[in-house]
Amino acid sequence: MGQTPRMLQPSLSERHFFGAELRRLRERANLSQARLGAMIRFSADLVRRIETADRFPSREFVEACDRALKAGGALTRLLPLLEESRNSENKRATPPSGSGNADPLLPTQLEEKPGVAGMVVRVPFQPGVLDRAALDWLNAAAGPRPPVAGRPGSPDQVDEEDLHAAETALAMFRQLDHTHGAGRVHAQVQRYVEGELNRLLANTPTSETVGRHLYALAAGFFELCGYQAVDTGAHGLAQRRYLRALRLTEAADDRLYGSYLLAVNIGHLALHCGHPDPARRMALTAVRGSETQATPAVAAALHAVVARTHARLGREEDCLTHLDIAERQLARAKPEDEPAWIGYFDAAYLADEIAHCFHDLGRPQHTQRHLGDALTALSPTHVRRLAIDTALLASSLAAAGRIDEACATAREAVDHAARTTSHRCLQRIVEVQADLEPYRCEPEVREFGEYVRHRLPLAAV
Repeated sequence: MGQTPRMLQPSLSERHFFGAELRRLRERANLSQARLGAMIRFSADLVRRIETADRFPSREFVEACDRALKAGGALTRLLPLLEESRNSENKRATPPSGSGNADPLLPTQLEEKPGVAGMVVRVPFQPGVLDRAALDWLNAAAGPRPPVAGRPGSPDQVDEEDLHAAETALAMFRQLDHTHGAGRVHAQVQRYVEGELNRLLANTPTSETVGRHLYALAAGFFELCGYQAVDTGAHGLAQRRYLRALRLTEAADDRLYGSYLLAVNIGHLALHCGHPDPARRMALTAVRGSETQATPAVAAALHAVVARTHARLGREEDCLTHLDIAERQLARAKPEDEPAWIGYFDAAYLADEIAHCFHDLGRPQHTQRHLGDALTALSPTHVRRLAIDTALLASSLAAAGRIDEACATAREAVDHAARTTSHRCLQRIVEVQADLEPYRCEPEVREFGEYVRHRLPLAAV
């Protein structure tokens, strides 16, 4: 009897992602591992070990599989990511002398060029430019598209196969980002954007449909770049990336995705940077500009951000009004009628947004109830979200005076955060310690402070 194939977790690493893609393509071609091995002149055992992420593939192996499986370059385009991952693993396996017990998962803050990294992080968030950008988006006609180079019939034309390969890479980057945070992924994403994505944008699409798809996909990459910039503390850079993505949605004639970027990405960023009024204006502009096109799930996401801004401003009645709209809209949503990029926004994610609202309104019991719903449904691979929400739960327990429970929950948050390279996770752990500061003489709080210093020293206060 044959063995059950080992279950892969594509979000764990580039090697796992490649193994899952290779298995998917091989099974689609109805080939056994032995048959594929014979076709590419490698052993069946090597095919098995690469599919199960036990081995990194060689360039020759990847290119041979790409040809045999008619993958159209989809596997070959993953080579730079695999090589980067291999180099990173080799570096972690041989730490430099004097490194002590430093946790390899702690943020490196763009370690390759520390001087550049410092400048990037210091680029300020500029709320003053948002109203102009929102107004331009609101008044934009169906897009003039950016000029592209190339000649019709050129071998450099962009077709559906190119877009499929880019979509595969974007999906992989998003999974890795959810699992590890931006610190270990942002450099690979940036290199992909500067290389492969810019190459696609510089060439001629085979049709107008392909062109729109390309610009929408590029907007997705810049949205991810912005999200990762937030996660590394580079808020001004995040703002620029999000605004670039917003302009690309105009070129793609995708008003719905533009409304999402304006409210959920740019609005949340303004909130994160302490500017609730600009955040509210962005979210309300997004609602107004998409009201004839918004699907129920998208409308729910937009109104949830409006609610978050009212909660931050202390306007409880307005907050609850928009939360009610969000809940009613989400109840109407049918996944098959929604755009793929809003698929994550389900009842559990809305519960997370509601919990943040009640936390800002100073209602810890409501916060805890909704966080329970959110945490129960979270995937174990979404480690960053687990860390942030668990830390928020600890803060709400501290606000309710339940100090023993708060410290125990905060330890769980630290354990999650230590598995990521996320600046946002570090911030939340710092905030938990601030919330526990009034109880600093309690032994549980002192022990928690020691735990942070040992487990996550960058978050120690």
